[in-house]
Amino acid sequence: MNRNLFTMELRRNFPVLIIWSMIISVLIVLTMMVYPVFMTNQSKIAAMLSIVPKGALQFKGISNYDDLMSVLGFYAANNVIYMMVLGSMFSIVLSSSILLREEYNRTAEYLLTRPVTRSEVFFSKGSVVLLWIIILNLLTALAGYVSMEIVRTGPYSVKSFIILSLSTLMLNILFGSIGLFISVLVKRAKPVTSFTVGLVLVFYFIYTISKIAGEVSLIGYLSPFMYVDLNVITSGYKLNPWNLLYFIGLTILLIALSLRIYRRKDIYV
Repeated sequence: MNRNLFTMELRRNFPVLIIWSMIISVLIVLTMMVYPVFMTNQSKIAAMLSIVPKGALQFKGISNYDDLMSVLGFYAANNVIYMMVLGSMFSIVLSSSILLREEYNRTAEYLLTRPVTRSEVFFSKGSVVLLWIIILNLLTALAGYVSMEIVRTGPYSVKSFIILSLSTLMLNILFGSIGLFISVLVKRAKPVTSFTVGLVLVFYFIYTISKIAGEVSLIGYLSPFMYVDLNVITSGYKLNPWNLLYFIGLTILLIALSLRIYRRKDIYV
């Protein structure tokens, strides 16, 4: 890894991290501020939810209406969507553009003629992506924890909250590796932001449909969102080993393939 390149990319992408962190954190805090109102109108809300199809609730991790009465259940149902979708968008947009930026700016020739290998370029930029994804998840998880502490009316499992946060972190890192893989497949520098954002939405749509329509539930396993367990209220909630293997294995595979392709790629300047 090249320290100068790593530092340059940190400075270059810092404003993006701040903006995304603020947006997601504010959404989480504002949503959690609704929880006290929700608790004071339990009977009315329960009556409203009773007419909602069960499948429509299950895709948000709600197995029964009582789940929403827990502050952690409320958080999982209403706020994890921000980290699952918006966090994944941040990850894939950042990772898909960070390697292509030199081609966009016509500085690839200057960078690659300096005493730095392509592997150093790849790992320097990839390390920035990983660091910013981790920091984004830490900041937003902190916002979620503080807001839950403020509005909670009873105890909740901090361990389950941490496991849930780790699951969304691994999801975001996976989308980061998908973004890197997409960027090295691009023959000539061209915008891929719309495509990557659309890819996240397509995956989430597949996940949603599989949860709502039981007859096509198996299609959900094509989506990375399926491997984040939102049932935080269930007893014995833990990180599923198979889900962990899926996230780690696929991430490593995509990064290895991306590096191999990038080292042989014809970069146009």
